[in-house]
Amino acid sequence: MAKGYAGKILRVNLTSGNLTVEEPDELFYRRYVGGAGLVAYYLLKEVPPGVDALSPENKLVFALGPLTGTIIAGASRSCVGGKSPLTDGFGKSEVGGFWNAELKKAGFDAIIVEGRASHPVYLWIRDGQAEIRDAGHLWGLPTKETQEAIRSELGDRLIRTALIGRAGEKMVRFSSVINDVSGHAAGRTGMGAVMGSKNLKGIAARGSHNPEVADPAKVAAFAKFMATNAATLARSFREYGTGAGMVGGNASGNLPVRNYSDGFFEEVEEISAETLKSKIGVGMESCYACPIRCKKVVEAEQPFKVDRAYGGPEYEALGSFGSACGVGDVVAISKANELCNAHAMDAISCGMTIAFAMECFEKGIITTTNTGGIDLRFGNGEALVRMTELIVNREGLGDILAEGSRRAAQLLGRRAQDLAMQVKGQELPMHEPRLKQGLGLNYAILSQGADHTSSLHDTMAAAEGSGIQGLRALGILDPLPPNDLGPAKVAMVRTYTNWRNYLDSLLVCMFVPWSIPQVIEIAQAVTGWNTSTAEGLAVGERMAQLARTFNVRDGKTADDDILPKRFSGPTPRGALKNTAIDPEAFAKAKRLYYRQMGWTEEGVPTQEKLAELGLAWANDMVRLPLTITI
Repeated sequence: MAKGYAGKILRVNLTSGNLTVEEPDELFYRRYVGGAGLVAYYLLKEVPPGVDALSPENKLVFALGPLTGTIIAGASRSCVGGKSPLTDGFGKSEVGGFWNAELKKAGFDAIIVEGRASHPVYLWIRDGQAEIRDAGHLWGLPTKETQEAIRSELGDRLIRTALIGRAGEKMVRFSSVINDVSGHAAGRTGMGAVMGSKNLKGIAARGSHNPEVADPAKVAAFAKFMATNAATLARSFREYGTGAGMVGGNASGNLPVRNYSDGFFEEVEEISAETLKSKIGVGMESCYACPIRCKKVVEAEQPFKVDRAYGGPEYEALGSFGSACGVGDVVAISKANELCNAHAMDAISCGMTIAFAMECFEKGIITTTNTGGIDLRFGNGEALVRMTELIVNREGLGDILAEGSRRAAQLLGRRAQDLAMQVKGQELPMHEPRLKQGLGLNYAILSQGADHTSSLHDTMAAAEGSGIQGLRALGILDPLPPNDLGPAKVAMVRTYTNWRNYLDSLLVCMFVPWSIPQVIEIAQAVTGWNTSTAEGLAVGERMAQLARTFNVRDGKTADDDILPKRFSGPTPRGALKNTAIDPEAFAKAKRLYYRQMGWTEEGVPTQEKLAELGLAWANDMVRLPLTITI
């Protein structure tokens, strides 16, 4: 077995109560690596086509990578995946914190959760042993109180947890899984709702066995390098976390404003990470073994009480609850973010779904009759907080919004449907596709729906500088304008996405500034494999092809790979007032992307492409054409 791995995968059947351990061979690990690769493999292999995401037949996979639990900065991560109740397709989300390292130290590389418990339970894992325990007394509790109760019950203050709150219990379709309470969220695609549908309140882990690595001296040297240089290489992240530079994002047009209907936010300085830190910031926290310390901690008493235990809002929350909702009050934003962390809910989808509702209110599609008297206009911070509470509890209009903006729009009628800023049912992150058009292409095509962490951000490769220089190790040589959608840009987007998929399988944080050659050297030092950049790209493409096949098998087509119509027109103000995505250029770029991925014009992976990647077994999952149709 390669180093870095525990070599064991825990399978938990909540219906029968059976717990079994599987020991895959080394070639299996090398083919799929971990994280997103393992999630894609198990979902396609084991989740039957057409199942309801909230049924016992769905599976929930928690997967680590070979670097998880080592002293490498940015490597304490996991990927949580299942069929998404938000998109009805492939779902996954990566998350940091301390729980992931603790699970590796407890002796497992992954957990596969099956079935549904007859009553609320949690899973307790310690040094190779696992136990299903009653969680009836924990049901309904926020994440902080749940973790405190589990630690007290098991008599160990160092236990780490992955939990859901009321949002997951009530199966809010964009509920998340929260690690360690303080804002480490597997936020996207609604995995908390899958967890809630299985009556699984959480997973507690405690371990005492550090993973072995192939070259301890080299691993230690890399850890020392980042500890020594973090203050220089990641100064802004260390000082402010994400969200610094929002004023510049507003000026460039990247910041979403009022549900992406506008291009300039007058109160941007009031919601920046710099302002947040000066007004209510009380510290910065870290993930396991990471010197970057990019996690904000905030605390406030007025006009809302904000508990520091739940961390603080990242850029995505500052944007989704802030500019996207027209709200310039950092305390209101922080309170909404606290509610998401306390009750396990995705801040991006929650904020964007409220932004959708605010625009519906402004246009008269919904009124105070629907909102229970709440004045749900853009800019109303009190309404933002109250609506977040209603979504958590599925009360009033919150019960409709808890379905996500796509389903809510369908319930509210045709006039509302063009106002839902979503792809495949997942709400857009806080990066403007009219500015970053390659990113917009990826938003449309990615199997998990709009996802900014799996995509190239065009502005990083738009001019000569550190961005394009760093990408040259992938063969991406020439900078291209952000609005370019030609063949070279499509190739750039595809290649970088495959690299990101590899990082999400290896599980390396995008905020730790490892270079591409350093990542490969670290992987070699941990595993002992003679791996390479080419192998990493193949691993990433393998994951993408499995996820795509999962969606195709469940009836998703090229017609699902679309952006909201809004982006085919410019913003009324700001830097993008003369910029839009050309539908014809976008359609052509999509066809190019399909060809470069080895898909048919309908977006279906071919038998040849799957066989090339060692995935011939996936041909049995869906009837696929023999050749690419050009």
